[in-house]
Amino acid sequence: MEELFADIVVPVSRGPFTFSIDGSDPPSPGTGVEVRLGRGRIYMGIVWRVHDERPAFPTKPVGRVMTQGAILTPRQMELWEWVARYYMCTLGDVMRFAMPAALKPSGRSEDEFARDEYRPATIRYVAFGDAVPDCAGLNAALDGLKRSRAQAAVVHRFFARFEGEEAFAGEMPVAELGVSAQVLARLAEKGIFKIYEKETVGGAVVPFDPAAVSLAELSDAQRRALDGVNEQFAERGCVLLHGVTGSGKTEIYMHMIADELAGGRSVLYMMPEIAMTSQLVERIRAVFGERVVVYHSKLGDRMRAEVYRRLLASEGGELIVGVRSSIFLPLPRLGLVIVDEEHDQSYKQAEPAPRYNARDCAVWMSSRWEAHCLLASATPSIESYVNARGGKYGFVRLDERYGEGRLPAVVISDSLRALKRGERKFHFDKALSDRMCRTLAEGRQVMLFQNRRGFAPWIECSQCGWVARCPRCSVTLTYHKKGDRLVCHMCGYAGRLPLVCPECGTPAPAMKGFGTEKVEEDVSAMFPEARVSRLDRDTASSLGRYERIVSEFARGETDVLVGTQMITKGFDFPRLGLVGILNADNLLNYPDFRASERAFQTMTQVVGRAGRSDGGGQAVIQTMQPDHPVIRQVQTADYTGMVDTQLAERSVFGYPPYGKLITVTLRHRDPVFVEQAASWLAAGMRRMFGDRVYGPHTPVVEKIGDENYFEILLKIENGRSFAAAKETLIALLETFSAHKEYRKVFVYCDVDPQ
Repeated sequence: MEELFADIVVPVSRGPFTFSIDGSDPPSPGTGVEVRLGRGRIYMGIVWRVHDERPAFPTKPVGRVMTQGAILTPRQMELWEWVARYYMCTLGDVMRFAMPAALKPSGRSEDEFARDEYRPATIRYVAFGDAVPDCAGLNAALDGLKRSRAQAAVVHRFFARFEGEEAFAGEMPVAELGVSAQVLARLAEKGIFKIYEKETVGGAVVPFDPAAVSLAELSDAQRRALDGVNEQFAERGCVLLHGVTGSGKTEIYMHMIADELAGGRSVLYMMPEIAMTSQLVERIRAVFGERVVVYHSKLGDRMRAEVYRRLLASEGGELIVGVRSSIFLPLPRLGLVIVDEEHDQSYKQAEPAPRYNARDCAVWMSSRWEAHCLLASATPSIESYVNARGGKYGFVRLDERYGEGRLPAVVISDSLRALKRGERKFHFDKALSDRMCRTLAEGRQVMLFQNRRGFAPWIECSQCGWVARCPRCSVTLTYHKKGDRLVCHMCGYAGRLPLVCPECGTPAPAMKGFGTEKVEEDVSAMFPEARVSRLDRDTASSLGRYERIVSEFARGETDVLVGTQMITKGFDFPRLGLVGILNADNLLNYPDFRASERAFQTMTQVVGRAGRSDGGGQAVIQTMQPDHPVIRQVQTADYTGMVDTQLAERSVFGYPPYGKLITVTLRHRDPVFVEQAASWLAAGMRRMFGDRVYGPHTPVVEKIGDENYFEILLKIENGRSFAAAKETLIALLETFSAHKEYRKVFVYCDVDPQ
């Protein structure tokens, strides 16, 4: 018998690992099998490749086959390989993140492994047994049941559910038969019935009926945009739809989705965060019903596993609504990927590996699998915009708001001037507070954006300058009034607010700055009759609480909504008359080459929440820099002006889209040791890449959870092979990892960092 081996991918940051397998019946690629690594844990691994190449080391035999058929499709395997290759990680890293936790059990013993193993929900079914293969067998069985009327009645009832001889191949759930377990057991003993269990997993078996779907009628502008997208798809796989806020892009998506489902093809509709799902899923389900499959981390392990298995069994015609992780689902007959708010940095995973960008993965998938990809945003990323204007993507504009909506008037308030004139109360300039008063008096709603949560971003002694800092991270502690505690937003450390300065003994260190909790309190003090709520990570700690806050505001049960980035995400509140951005300078003064682009995107998205009905709307931006170019560009909705300004700056320094970036990060508990390791690695990189290497330097947050960080930046200009540069860097990192002195330093790469 031929000796065979299998390369097995296991959810650890190494591998694949090679095992020996039974040559008489080898498992096929994509199949799940049980394997043990060393003397350690038992894992479910995935067969990646079967071959006859004996490795240079002894191999262990693979354990039992755990899945009937492949748990990964060939397309999924292709995507995993591309993600691992492009983002410089292992297939094990991809598996650890991409597969639902319930589908990759592990344990230190067989018992522990068995307890962790996923067992799908099942339904008990009944069918005719071996004693009833046909009508003759049925008659004979009924003759034998003349004295057992209850049993005979059950047989008649089962047969009546079918038409003639269909009954001999038919089945039905035991629960629908309506019979006691004792009677059914007797019939099974006689071979008249057989009882068995089937998994409840299944695909969208009901064909899509376009006539049963009620789609909203498109405006002339929306119809032109939809026709333009379809025309572009005839030539290119990816199209960028640049539509202003409130232009009705979602209705265009609905028409595109209906066309794909009518052809039996599946659609993946991606959004950047779970925060967007509640309103959106409600709108989509109102059109497409229970066909909509939702996938995100708040579902729970078992539910995500069931969604995965349902799609794995499906033959197409599915509509999946999800966040970035949904690209790793089995997507049967994929026809269209919609990446809504494609500019949002939430599509990029920061931790852990794979540090992938779901938007870019969607573009790759569509080109590879002959599907279409629609990128859509009111404020597209500069990279996507340049790709569209350069012809790599198709490009369609939608400049009109839907219906009677119109873009809100934007007022810029000089906060420094207001402070000097005494026109500032709490943290509100007179320009904003006066408009809040009028808006609330008209019975309309107000939304206030402050990009810091908590009550006070930092605590400082007015005498000696001491600042409360996290003992484990290089960040200040934020004071949260609810709970009366200081909290680190990096590692979660929490402590009490000191009554006196620990350095000089001065009573009551001062609270500096303001977060959403402070804004909420100030609004309640200024407008005691107003109903005020807050939307941030503290108040929306669960999906249910989040949806309640949003729903109450949508129904008009709340007058003022205070929030962080969460309130910028695609909401449609028809009663919203005023939006206030309380501190635009927080967005502008960030040490990152994308700061101006992101500030423009965030402010434009926040401003765009207002004016979506015939009542119009206003927005007030409070800033100490009223003449800042980005502030003026937001006021005039000058997206192209912002892009031109940023491209001029980036071209000088070789930042994207004029080059590619890789950040190499090192971390270790010893700050001196990790700095030495970073210097050694940076010197090796300079020998290979010359002046394209920058650093090592400490990042903005140089210490997290007692671990110290150093970064090295590598720029590869357009025109040079990015793939070759990564191969060279990987070889150097392998040398670094094998270095006797530095092998305990954890090092990783972030390709296309955001």
